[in-house]
Amino acid sequence: MKIMKFGGTSVGTPDRMKSIVPLITGEESVVVVLSALSGTTNSLIGISELIYAGKTEEAVSKNEALRSLYRQVVSDLYSTEAFKKEGNELIDSHFDYIGEFIAKAFTKLHEKAIVARGELLSTALFHNLLREKGIGSVLLPALNFMRIDKDGEPDAFYIAENFKRELAACSDENIIITQGFICRNAYGEIDNLKRGGSDFTASLIGAAINASEIQIWTDINGFHNNDPRFVQNTKVIREISFDEAAELAYFGAKILHPSSVNPAREKNIPVRLKNTLNPQDEGTLITSNTFFEDYKAVAAKDGISVIRIKSDRMLMAYGFIRKVFEIFEAYKTPVDMVTTSEVSVSITVDNPQYLKQIEIDLRELGSVEVEHDQSIICVVGDFRTERTGSAPEIFEALDTIQLKMISYGASDHSLSILIDSKDKVQALNLLNQYLFNR
Repeated sequence: MKIMKFGGTSVGTPDRMKSIVPLITGEESVVVVLSALSGTTNSLIGISELIYAGKTEEAVSKNEALRSLYRQVVSDLYSTEAFKKEGNELIDSHFDYIGEFIAKAFTKLHEKAIVARGELLSTALFHNLLREKGIGSVLLPALNFMRIDKDGEPDAFYIAENFKRELAACSDENIIITQGFICRNAYGEIDNLKRGGSDFTASLIGAAINASEIQIWTDINGFHNNDPRFVQNTKVIREISFDEAAELAYFGAKILHPSSVNPAREKNIPVRLKNTLNPQDEGTLITSNTFFEDYKAVAAKDGISVIRIKSDRMLMAYGFIRKVFEIFEAYKTPVDMVTTSEVSVSITVDNPQYLKQIEIDLRELGSVEVEHDQSIICVVGDFRTERTGSAPEIFEALDTIQLKMISYGASDHSLSILIDSKDKVQALNLLNQYLFNR
């Protein structure tokens, strides 16, 4: 059995939803994991924010506008009046549910229940499409088996046991449809795996059943060796290791959720990135095999802040670094890059939620400077420490760019550089020229 996850753009229109039907109807049994239709999650978050702010009329208006959009989807998706009627009843049940919150006390937990409508709608609409075509399938609610723990991390044992139980009850069907992204928390409330979580869902399910392959279908042929949004003439990487894929995903390659690599890597399940707009293309295959090349790919991560802590007391001060990281731990804020010198330490973060409080606490240890609007450029390639001469082209390429931090030696597969975000596009193009087109 293989896992096939389709993102929001892959199910974003009725025609695209219809186009994935032949992709899932092969001989091998499949679990189809669907995201919400493109743009739906943002709209539902917008409605939730309006309700939370007490802007009732605006919330009602936006809810009705989204209802109308989905009515058009139903009209274009189905060919028979019976299924159009059933589709509209489905639409009304979900948007009436959202409307009930508008007149009630509203919390952030209610927002997650509203946002979950996106995946619940897309999977029900697609399941009904298969029914209309006479194709057998089963719709398994992710809320029956997907759960996160008190720390917001997936409960892998719970997921595996409950998914296998659900699967055993429908062993006669070759097509299983379920929702990505949504789950329950440790208290049984509706929650989610955060943005991009549908990839994570697919990988967790794949690991639970030791799938033959996990396929992630989007609107691009696979990992590119640079960001095609900003750089022309990029090339698809046909095979890449789990470690290299994790580096690229974490540092900005949008095609894959960074957390989704780990469950597949632990069970050594191949992951394939495919394009629903060009299904004949082989895409990118991610496996445990590593083929070292000087330079394989470049990715960039925006929204970075750098915190510099300087203290004369740091010299020979046992436990100083521990005290610094305890502050970040207290606010549950992960760090990306770390560099140290004799009297200072620089740390980057991509989550500014508690940055002010962190800065205040760090001032107990020394002087603190914070700089925003930074980007991390990650170059993936052969950076084994036993090599020599593995990075001169990088620094030659970036000779005209201000380099704020450099991280090297922590990974055999990557070198990371911090720069001003205003220089990101120029840096990506220079690296493309010097690393791949010389």
